[in-house]
Amino acid sequence: MAEELLAPMVGKILKIKVKPGDAVREDDEIMVMESMKLETGIHAPCDGVVKEIKVAEGDRVEEDDLLAIIE
Repeated sequence: MAEELLAPMVGKILKIKVKPGDAVREDDEIMVMESMKLETGIHAPCDGVVKEIKVAEGDRVEEDDLLAIIE
């Protein structure tokens, strides 16, 4: 079953650490975002394989925007 990774807050994507097809474990850092001048790691919600990355480095995101899909 696919799990959606949503933005926890408004911010900017600084770094994406995985690509589609990469295997991830629960709590692996998937990407880093900046919000209010603080960097926050975004972590995998489950074990699985990254199906899609829906954002690019430098993108601005709103809270609850879809960042990635993990199966």
